[in-house]
Amino acid sequence: MTRKFFDKKLVLATHNKGKLAEFSGLLAPMGVTVLSAGDLNLPEPEETGDTFEANSALKALAAAQASELPALADDSGLAVTALNGDPGIYSARWAGPEKDFLAAMQRVEDGLHAAGNEDRSAAFICVLTLAWPDGHTEVVRGECAGKLIWPPRGEGGFGYDPMFMPLGRTQTFAEIPADEKKTISHRALAVEAMLNKCF
Repeated sequence: MTRKFFDKKLVLATHNKGKLAEFSGLLAPMGVTVLSAGDLNLPEPEETGDTFEANSALKALAAAQASELPALADDSGLAVTALNGDPGIYSARWAGPEKDFLAAMQRVEDGLHAAGNEDRSAAFICVLTLAWPDGHTEVVRGECAGKLIWPPRGEGGFGYDPMFMPLGRTQTFAEIPADEKKTISHRALAVEAMLNKCF
């Protein structure tokens, strides 16, 4: 049975200040105080799962149990059809320790060429897990389908945004204004699903 969220505080299982700001804004209407794992000096667990769901749950449960507060974690990435869903859960790792997403995008483009370049469809995926200290979890998924373009375009966004064009659009995620992107992105859709389910 779905568990509703009635607490006033929530830990966001991230050390990323940008992600904290984004989620704090999305959750603001709920009147919830959002703390980050970074603010609480919680350790970052190793992402050993083989799905977005597994890694999201792993991070949320670790933060909930360490903080003794409910915790929200996301795991997200780019799934490219012609690359059998890669880079998927390894999206950030494809950019290496230097977070070189230009190199990561080139790797995707090279893979598309090797696969024949006919199918350039892809989706950004975000899985959110809300976990309580007693181990209960609620999980939702948000997906934004699109196609990959080359060369990359746009100065906004981050990661693979400059090569991803959502379906029905003529601009990449890096060209779409931030206010507009946050209404159609995989993360926005996942947050909306979680709010509808648990809040």
